[in-house]
Amino acid sequence: MKTVAVVGASLAGLSAARSLREQGYDGRLVLIGGEPHRPYDRPPLSKEFLAGEIDEDALALEAEGEDLAAVWELGVRAVGLDTGSWAEHHVRLADGRSVRAHGIVIATGAAARTLPGSERLDGVHVLRTLDDARALRADLARGGRLVVVGGGFIGAEVASTARRLGLDVTVVEAAPTPLAGPLGTEMGSLVSRLHADHGVRLLCGTGVRALAGTGRVEAVVLEDGRRLDADTVVVGVGARPCTDWLAGSGLDLDDGVRCDAAGRTNIPGIVAIGDCAAWYEPAVGAHRRVEHWTGARERPAAAVAALLSGGQGVPEAPRPPYFWSDQYGTRIQFAGYAAEADSVTVEEGVAADRSFLAVYRSAGRPVAVLGLNQTRLFTRWRRRLATAEARTAG
Repeated sequence: MKTVAVVGASLAGLSAARSLREQGYDGRLVLIGGEPHRPYDRPPLSKEFLAGEIDEDALALEAEGEDLAAVWELGVRAVGLDTGSWAEHHVRLADGRSVRAHGIVIATGAAARTLPGSERLDGVHVLRTLDDARALRADLARGGRLVVVGGGFIGAEVASTARRLGLDVTVVEAAPTPLAGPLGTEMGSLVSRLHADHGVRLLCGTGVRALAGTGRVEAVVLEDGRRLDADTVVVGVGARPCTDWLAGSGLDLDDGVRCDAAGRTNIPGIVAIGDCAAWYEPAVGAHRRVEHWTGARERPAAAVAALLSGGQGVPEAPRPPYFWSDQYGTRIQFAGYAAEADSVTVEEGVAADRSFLAVYRSAGRPVAVLGLNQTRLFTRWRRRLATAEARTAG
């Protein structure tokens, strides 16, 4: 393979580039990134970096002196992909240039969803990139009243950080129960009580009708007519995969780039990883996008192996999705598939103390595990879960 282009200079893209070199690829390697920054770590953006506890240097993902012998094309977006025969493809760039490659790794991630009208008001933020975090950090330093729209993990982490900084914080969640999607209704409700424990107001079951203000946001108007005064607003209502640039490429696109269990797409010589990739998950028999740090760190190695082998071989089943969140001094860890469970039980600790481990089961078989401040026990259960899923897939 003469040239491999990695489109997306993120954790997933960097992990793929490292895996290429580790697995013996010594050809031309091009990394393309829409942001001007070298790859950086995103989880601290809503926590330590937002709080001003670490600087930008601490976010760097590349080791000191690390050299992948790569060509870096940063600050230029990919706007199109022309797929050709014999695995020769062309990535079209926003500046009019084109990168020819025989192998493509798509790692363009996902973009934060926004609220209508938010672009006309200062003080309204999303949090996805380093530039987003810089702008939000500056506004939080002003103090005052923060309204977080969306009770998911990013919104909850921002609320936690802002509360620690002394702001008055309200979280608005359209669903009846926050975190019901990833954790299920019972555990989602239990975890979301951390807000009340720390003086954050949580309003559920109502959406946002409009953002009010002239020049700068002044309030959030809810669907039920209530008006929440706000000095700063953070919108955390999910993300959409960055796949618009792939329209017309011939790739199978459906809430992401559809791939098999090793990241292979329907076009030879092209794999997809990270937040933009919908891998086939044998454990659930469906394609899923895994928008978590661990997936972006672990899965690229399998995709690179599939790319370098020319698509040959049977892929190993991916490890069950895993993520963590730090909120209000509590470490939350989850692995597996909550939607597959028909029961969930607390098996260690006390839920009311916000320190416990819960196991999700389907027909008596463990399919997911949740831990709050139970790191050691959770780690053992996560290994057990991965072993059980591997046996089932096999």
